[in-house]
Amino acid sequence: MSDVSARQQSQGDETRRDFLYYATAGAATVTTGAAVWPLINSMNPSADVSALAVVNIDLEGVEPGSRITLKWKGKPVFIDHRPEERIALALADDDAPMPDPEPDAARVQRPEWLVVVGVCTHLGCIPLGQASSDPTGDWQGWFCPCHGSHYDTSGRIRKGPAPRNLDVPPYEFVTDTLVKIG
Repeated sequence: MSDVSARQQSQGDETRRDFLYYATAGAATVTTGAAVWPLINSMNPSADVSALAVVNIDLEGVEPGSRITLKWKGKPVFIDHRPEERIALALADDDAPMPDPEPDAARVQRPEWLVVVGVCTHLGCIPLGQASSDPTGDWQGWFCPCHGSHYDTSGRIRKGPAPRNLDVPPYEFVTDTLVKIG
C-alpha cells in the first residue's frame, strides 16, 4: 500500500472512531438523564399539597371572639377574630419581656384578625386554645400541652421551651372579608 492510501485509511478509521465515541457518549447521556429524571421529579411536592398552596377563606360569618382552624400546606392555620379585649391585651404586652419580642402590629395586617400557623415552634405539637373549652395558658392565647409553652393573644411565646413565636403565614386581605393565604 502506498503512503497516501495508508494515510487515508487511517483518517477514515479516526473519523469512524470519533463517530462511535460521540454516539456512545450521547446514548450514555440520554440513558443517564432518563434514569435520574424520575428521582429528581419525585422531590417535587405532590399534587394534593400543591393544590393547597393557596387557600381562600371568607371570614364574613366569624363572630368577634371566635377562632377558626383551616388547613394550609398540611398544617393547621389559626384565625382569631379578636375582640377589643384581646387586642388590648396584645398591645399591652408589646413592651413586656419575652423570648422572641415582636410588636403586635408586625404580626397582623388588621388588628381584629390574627392569622398564625397553629404548630408549636418547640417540637411541632398543636397548641390548645381554638375551642372555647380549651385552656389558653397564662396569657389567654394558646397553650401547648406537649411541653407547656404559653402563647399570648398575638401568638408570641411568653413561657415554656418554644424558641420563637407562632409563625405568621403569608396572607393578604383580598376584600374586607376574603383572606388569601399562601
